Amino acid sequence: MTDRHRDSEPLKFLPRHIAVIMDGNGRWARNRGRPRSFGHRVGARSSREIIEECARLGVGRLTLYAFSNENWKRPASEIDYLMKLLYRYMARERKTLFKNNIRFEAIGRLERLPGYVEERLRNLIEDTRVNDGMTLCLALNYGGRTEIVDAARKAARAVVQGELDIEDLDEDRFADFLYAGPGVVDPDLLIRTGGDFRVSNFLLWEISYAEIVVTEVAWPEFRASQLHQVLQIYSSRERRFGGLKTPESLGAV
Repeated sequence: MTDRHRDSEPLKFLPRHIAVIMDGNGRWARNRGRPRSFGHRVGARSSREIIEECARLGVGRLTLYAFSNENWKRPASEIDYLMKLLYRYMARERKTLFKNNIRFEAIGRLERLPGYVEERLRNLIEDTRVNDGMTLCLALNYGGRTEIVDAARKAARAVVQGELDIEDLDEDRFADFLYAGPGVVDPDLLIRTGGDFRVSNFLLWEISYAEIVVTEVAWPEFRASQLHQVLQIYSSRERRFGGLKTPESLGAV
C-alpha cells in the first residue's frame, strides 16, 4: 500500500461496522484464462490488505462473507480447495492479527466445517480474545435466513426454559440470539464487489439500515485505494433511519 491512501481526502464519517460480500474471484480468474482457484488465492491477498487498512483507520468491526451455506453446491474439488485455503490462511495471518491487535471471530453453522478447519478456527478465536482492537469476523457456512431461524429457536428455547418472558422479546432482545451475540453494532456499510446488485442472503437482519455500495471491481482487485473510494461515497451520504440525521448515526470520525 502506498502513502497516497493515507493522503486521500479526509473522511467525515467512518463506519463502525463494515460488511463485505467478496464476489468475483472466479470470474476474474476465468477472464484471465486462469482456474477459479487462482482467483481465490489472489482474493486472499485482497482480504489481508483490506483487513489491515480497516484496522489502521479505526473501524470497529469488519465482517467478510467467506463461505455461504449455499456454496456447498459447488464442485467438491473447489470446496476442498477453499477449505484448505482457509486453513492455511488462518495459520499465515495469525501474526497479522496480533500485529494489528485484531480479535478474530466467526459466525455461521461452524460445526459443519471440516474438523481440521473448525479446530484451527476455534483455536484462533480463543487465542485472539486478548486483542482489543478491531474485530474481524468471517461468515462461514453462513446464511442469513438460517441465522434468523436459529435465533428464533434459541429464543423459543429460552422462553420454554423460563429464561425469557415472551412479552419481553422485542427487536433488540431478539438480536441477542443472532450468531454474533449481544452488543454487536449492526453494519453501517455493506460493500459488494463484482458488480451484482443483490445481498445474497447475507446478514439479512443486521443490514436493515446499512448503506449499500456496489462496485464493479472484482474482489481480487479490490484493495486499499478502492476501499477509500467506497468510504468517500459512504461519508457523503445522509443516514436518517427514518428520522433526522445525527452525527452519532453516521459514526463521526
